[in-house]
Amino acid sequence: MIDVRLLRSDPSAVRAALARRGKPDVMELLDAAERHDTRLREITAERDTIRARVNELSKQVGAHRRDGRTAEAEALQAESRALGETESALSAETDSVQAELRECLLRIPNLPHSDTPAGASDAENPVVKGPVNMPPSFAAHQRVPHWETAAELGILDNERATKISGAMFTMQRGLGATLARALCQYALDSNADAFEEIRPPSLVTTATLTATGQLPKFADDAYAIERDDLWAIPTAEVPLTSMYAGEVIDAELLPMRFMAHTSCYRREAGSAGRDTRGMLRAHEFDKVEILALATPEQAPGLLTELRDRAEKLIAGLGLPYRIIEICTGDMGQSHHRSFDLEVYAPGCDAWLEVSSVSWFSDYQARRADIRLKRAGQKGTEIAHTLNGSALAVPRVWAAICENFRQADGSVSIPEVLRPYMRGAAEIRPR
Repeated sequence: MIDVRLLRSDPSAVRAALARRGKPDVMELLDAAERHDTRLREITAERDTIRARVNELSKQVGAHRRDGRTAEAEALQAESRALGETESALSAETDSVQAELRECLLRIPNLPHSDTPAGASDAENPVVKGPVNMPPSFAAHQRVPHWETAAELGILDNERATKISGAMFTMQRGLGATLARALCQYALDSNADAFEEIRPPSLVTTATLTATGQLPKFADDAYAIERDDLWAIPTAEVPLTSMYAGEVIDAELLPMRFMAHTSCYRREAGSAGRDTRGMLRAHEFDKVEILALATPEQAPGLLTELRDRAEKLIAGLGLPYRIIEICTGDMGQSHHRSFDLEVYAPGCDAWLEVSSVSWFSDYQARRADIRLKRAGQKGTEIAHTLNGSALAVPRVWAAICENFRQADGSVSIPEVLRPYMRGAAEIRPR
């Protein structure tokens, strides 16, 4: 959530920054927020004037009664009662306007970083590194979609997953399931040097989902358990961010680094065709998330660190990859600056996003009320948050099945994963 005080003190700067997103509806929300904030300040001034007048009248009433001037005292009391009714009405309006202002602020996206490249859509996201590990060409046996290879090997059974749970659910079997678990363990072990492992709940409150920016805007994309006012997490970012919600953190303890392997739940709306097949889009999938709470001055360095860590994981697998920076028109609501890592899948002939690394400035922490206190300084300030998908299983799994498919139909397991594969170096038909 943007700082309403910044909107008051430097509205032109806020407008200029948000205009870079190229979303007319955002500017309309900004207009509404300014109107509500202006009205709140008007109400505050009116109530202060009323209270001062009521205090003055109270003194005058007392003096008139002492002097026996009953009629004058009663007239002033009548004026005081009328002012009290006006204040009550203003108080009720305050609650309404505050709610409307908060709703606007919750829907207004974060201000893009000044270095975020301009662009209207994902077509304008610049490649900042790569392609890396890209061979001059791919063999015909690598141009087979992963769902065909997986079916031949008996490691993917989406038909039975659909029977159990409905469309767009997946189920890995045998070494396919082992491969999915191995990817998660590989990501966790690779980041254990600096990140505390957390096993968070998979169900969170409305306030928790609101803190990271999924609510209210993306309510339709989330799975809700209305009876208990709980939501299934779309990513471990949600519970990890809110671990310190409503708390003040000693600045000397920052940065705090956390990681988690969780299942993620999303009402992904896949388009007709290949992206609804295999492992490319699913309502439930596994992912390892890395996240940091930081001071504002620590945040830029941490963004680089998280991006480097995600890159090291993908590079270690030997997959062809590239890094793109997300332009202003393609940025998520909460993002201040963001990078995606994509791997190439020759069977799908597509670049697949497998990691997103983002800096949220104070946007999420303000919503969650996460503050820091510096030694020797009065007051507190809002912390900064950053997170990255260390490794998202489905698309990496798919890319492995396509890039490392052998001429005989088997799939070679990347060296770094073999310690987690119970001795298997390749996947062959069962």
